[in-house]
Amino acid sequence: MVVSHRSAPTPALPQRGRAWLPPLGGAAVGWRWVLGMLAWLAGVACQLQRGEPPPAWGPWLEAGVALALACAALRLRLRGRACTLALCLAGGLAGLAAADAQAGWRLQQVLPQALEGRDVVVTGVVATLPQVGPQGVRFVLAVDKAGLAALRAAGGTAQGEPPQRLALGWYAARAAKGQAPVVPPAVRAGERWRLTLRLGRPHGLFNPHGFDRELNLFEQGVRATGTVRRGERLQAEAGHPVERWRQRVRDGIEAAVPDARAAGVLSALAVGDQGAIEAGDWTLFRVTGVAHLMSISGLHVTMFAWLAAAAIGWAWRRSVRAMRWWPAPLAARWGGLGAATAYAVFAGWGVPAQRTVGMLAVVALLSASGRRWPWPWVLLAAAVAVTAWDPWALLQPGFWLSFMAVALLMTSAPPSGGEAAEEAPAASAVHRAAAAAGRVLREGLRTQWVATWGLAPLGLVFFQQVSVVGLLANLVAIPLVTLLVTPLALLGVAWPGCWLLGAWLVQQLSVGLAHLAAWPGAVWAVPVVPGWAQCAGLLAGGLWMARLPRALRWLALPLALPLVWPGGGPAGRPPPPGQFEVLAADVGQGTAVLLRTRGHLLVFDAGPVYAGENDAGQRVLLPLLQALGHARIDRLVLSHRDSDHVGGALALLQALPVGELWSSIEATHPVRVQADQLGVPARRCEAGQSWVWDGVRFEVLHPPAADHARPVRPNALSCVLRVAGAQASVLLAGDIEKAQEAALVAAQGDALASTVLLVPHHGSRTSSTPALLDRVQPAMAVVQAGHRNRFGHPAPAVLQRYAARGIPVRDSAACGAWRWRSDEPVEAASCERLRQRRYWHWRAPRADRG
Repeated sequence: MVVSHRSAPTPALPQRGRAWLPPLGGAAVGWRWVLGMLAWLAGVACQLQRGEPPPAWGPWLEAGVALALACAALRLRLRGRACTLALCLAGGLAGLAAADAQAGWRLQQVLPQALEGRDVVVTGVVATLPQVGPQGVRFVLAVDKAGLAALRAAGGTAQGEPPQRLALGWYAARAAKGQAPVVPPAVRAGERWRLTLRLGRPHGLFNPHGFDRELNLFEQGVRATGTVRRGERLQAEAGHPVERWRQRVRDGIEAAVPDARAAGVLSALAVGDQGAIEAGDWTLFRVTGVAHLMSISGLHVTMFAWLAAAAIGWAWRRSVRAMRWWPAPLAARWGGLGAATAYAVFAGWGVPAQRTVGMLAVVALLSASGRRWPWPWVLLAAAVAVTAWDPWALLQPGFWLSFMAVALLMTSAPPSGGEAAEEAPAASAVHRAAAAAGRVLREGLRTQWVATWGLAPLGLVFFQQVSVVGLLANLVAIPLVTLLVTPLALLGVAWPGCWLLGAWLVQQLSVGLAHLAAWPGAVWAVPVVPGWAQCAGLLAGGLWMARLPRALRWLALPLALPLVWPGGGPAGRPPPPGQFEVLAADVGQGTAVLLRTRGHLLVFDAGPVYAGENDAGQRVLLPLLQALGHARIDRLVLSHRDSDHVGGALALLQALPVGELWSSIEATHPVRVQADQLGVPARRCEAGQSWVWDGVRFEVLHPPAADHARPVRPNALSCVLRVAGAQASVLLAGDIEKAQEAALVAAQGDALASTVLLVPHHGSRTSSTPALLDRVQPAMAVVQAGHRNRFGHPAPAVLQRYAARGIPVRDSAACGAWRWRSDEPVEAASCERLRQRRYWHWRAPRADRG
């Protein structure tokens, strides 16, 4: 029996129409509320530009002034512009105060410097799903209690305790030669462990336009990272019941689904375990534009809320008692919100899911208030609520993609009322069903068209690429993943057979996506452009998708031109003839240098292999080259075979056209084999080789040809390259050691003099001899070494040699990527970490290394 309820309030959807101002006391008051909310967002945005931590008294002062201004505007009944200005200032200061207060609270949870680099005994519970990789496991530990093992053994006391949440890695221990490495034990969510840790403050790689790992950890409340040296399991089920449930579900998927790749996708959709998806699959999903579907994003949470609300409303209307107790629209609205919240919690309660639940909660509250707010103001109120909870959301692409998608869909929607006329009562049920299906299909196509092309400028701004095949891929992937695969992944918790069907669908989807990804020009990439061009491109996307007169919509074309014009990015301003640019990338413990002349690009070494399946080529160099607008490497020089110098070479060879490969590695090395298969000419670097690009001379100084025929260590075969322009020069020394440095000094003498020296062997004690430094006499030295690396690079004794000669040293751990143009003074070179410093970033304890 279907029961209607005439007194039920309107559904919880933002209304379109002429009511563009919220009825809060008139149009003027409505505009002031809107301007106040915009001012709040501006205040939060200003706070995110702070380079130094806010003072402890700052939030109190800002909140007090904001309250005084608001009281003056409301109590004193200011009018006109004075009232508007006072409310805007109050809103901006309130946003600044809220963000400062949260930042100050997070910054207090810092690892004491006395605990860095020392063995700390910690007891805690595994608070997240462990991420298992080929070399170990990573997880977050909620700390119970801690102490310093070394100080306890000496009878001392610990100087402070670690923060409450630690991001840890437990990797396979190195074994003696000929023996297998010691694999860490299985770690499961909810277990209590006693661990001996080596901790440090969060520190990530810092490159132009690169991923900010330190911000990511700060937003999650993780204020220390470390590695596990040894551990003991104390209790199997000690807490975090939701995480234990997620662990059981992931284990069940892995046991039920033989295909590990499909099982990884199901785990990501069911429990939010994005780490279960293999790196190759992530590449496929990004190329085809469906990566947003493979994680618990705002789309999944919103779709789940909509389906749950529809099901609850349908069931509610079939109960007379339920309808009398509570109206069906209200039950559907709040039931959908509750179901979405439960789904987000089960999926790991990630930051994107938190933002989406916050947005849905604001929409539900505004609808329940009975006020008819237009959709732009609803989105604005939701943005204020999200940033009040998470100020750093403004720096996340997902925040802007979610809000922009909703705004575009609402802007481009057909006018309400009269567009879809009701079917005549005499029409047959079949005809009505067919008409309804046609409307659903048209709406789905319109939605996908708007989402794909309307969000394309935002994709170019954040990711410098857009999938050309994304429209076609999403037409199939969105209904398949959201309506079939995701529900099957969740239903498999009750009926594991659903996982097998879901895995089969994932396999078929992957086959189809692979065909699309193989199309020529499947991805359109652009370099990073200035901020004004990014804003113009975003405005172009909004104009093109809005229901505006055609003349206004055509304005989108000139506005979008700076965003997509070739050479519009940083790489569009090459050095003049006779000059060059050097960018020593921050790759951790390894070497990777980009050297560009007016028309050529040379990459010297390709960085290390990291834990897991990724390497510096995938994680650092390819995104950096794309952001800078480099689509080709003219010459790839690999100094020697050590993995911290060639670890990213395979990724570069596979992703970009390479003109030539010069190296000292043997012909059977996987990199040489890959180059041969791709038809890349390979040469052995030998002393005496030279060439000139755009007026810049390149000369190989080491190794001598005879050294290739002798059994020597890989470091002794390092290619040494000197690059000389019209005004300055740079010496790239690889990993040569004392003997090779002595040979260079004997052979080259004063010809070694260079403006910049890439410090040999990352600052090892076996390199940077006084004789070499006295011959090179650099005005600047650059060290590429990992933060707190196990080798102790750069060695204090080596740094003292440079300091004794007045040579400033820039260490990538404290400097980030180092960038310099040869037509500028070397003092004008920039450190990316210092140039883009924010209060959540790691600070070097020693000024002489930054």
